[in-house]
Amino acid sequence: MNNNEIEQIVKQVIAGMQGTGAAGTKSAGPVPKTARVAMLTGIEKIELQEYALPEIGDDDILVKVEGCGVCGTDAHEYKRDPFGLIPVVLGHEGTGEIVKIGKNVKKDSAGKPLGIGDKVVTCMIFQDNPDITMFDLNKQNVGGADVYGLLPDDNMHFKGWFADYIVIGKGSTVFNVSDLDLDSRILIEPCAVLIHAVERAKTTGILRFNSRVVVQGCGPIGLICIAVLRTMGIENITAVDGEEKRLEFAKRMGANKTVNFKEHKGIEALSAAVEESFGGYLADFAFQCTGSPVAHSNIYKFIRNGGGLCELGFFINGGDATINPHFDLCSKEITLVGSWVYTLRDYATTFDFLKRAIAIGLPIKELITHKYPLEKINDAFITNVKMEGLKIAVVND
Repeated sequence: MNNNEIEQIVKQVIAGMQGTGAAGTKSAGPVPKTARVAMLTGIEKIELQEYALPEIGDDDILVKVEGCGVCGTDAHEYKRDPFGLIPVVLGHEGTGEIVKIGKNVKKDSAGKPLGIGDKVVTCMIFQDNPDITMFDLNKQNVGGADVYGLLPDDNMHFKGWFADYIVIGKGSTVFNVSDLDLDSRILIEPCAVLIHAVERAKTTGILRFNSRVVVQGCGPIGLICIAVLRTMGIENITAVDGEEKRLEFAKRMGANKTVNFKEHKGIEALSAAVEESFGGYLADFAFQCTGSPVAHSNIYKFIRNGGGLCELGFFINGGDATINPHFDLCSKEITLVGSWVYTLRDYATTFDFLKRAIAIGLPIKELITHKYPLEKINDAFITNVKMEGLKIAVVND
């Protein structure tokens, strides 16, 4: 046997170990020829459809989906298609394991090595804006980019996380999060929303360690907001909501006082209850985490003169809110910032936030109250719409 023959045998063995195909694509091993997607085909109608898995190009990644959270945005699309996407495979809070990877893909968006078997999440797709990089995203959020799970269906099909597999293409941001467990990975996307909101709040110069902070709305977004504040060392937090179970969970997440708005008639009484929770003081800073215009109108009454407000509850058009510019803004000199989605830096920061929250004993993973298999995805959405839990997730075996 000559050297050339030995070299060819070695190459064949290595290719077999790596699952390397003729085009240089590495594979974890056998992958089915077809797989399922959960296609939203009409209002409140999701159908499992099976398609051939596409070939993976040199810049692509094939991920076996392990789980994906149901976002409020998904629920809005499910109920009335406000974005005009139908038919569409939803799911953008997803995570899974790389089973095939193109030869040009070596690192993730933060420069971390990436390969077969790694657990990943995606952020945004920047094919139409290649000038955006990891390091200039301090200047803008990623609201102008595309996102997997909110892309109309085409002949690719595997473009949302509510599926058996998803294809991550060129121009996408992807992060290696193999050091986080599945539940933590499912929570990355919603947690990034709050990391961004708190970073926006910090730009006012008002939010500090000893700030009195009110968080209005104790759904998943508000509860995560409380957790982010608590991991930063802010301890004087009052949570406002109308459901006692959520208010009790808010205490476990770091709020030291709660106010149930259903127990107070009128904004003056509600404002007095918030003031009492802070020992006779109004809040230094407020986070408005509901999609209610009435809640937005009310929250100015909870804030002291010279205080600050971060509005992050309106991810779709929820209608107009009524405020009095003189009494609510000008005479009180409130500093107001809006927050929408996140930057790539915020996304990366979220990984460390989750580790810190778990380390100090916050029950962050208990936000996931319901898990459904892919074939029960309609049940998952019905549970979400009925607000019977906190975070609903679709988890594959």
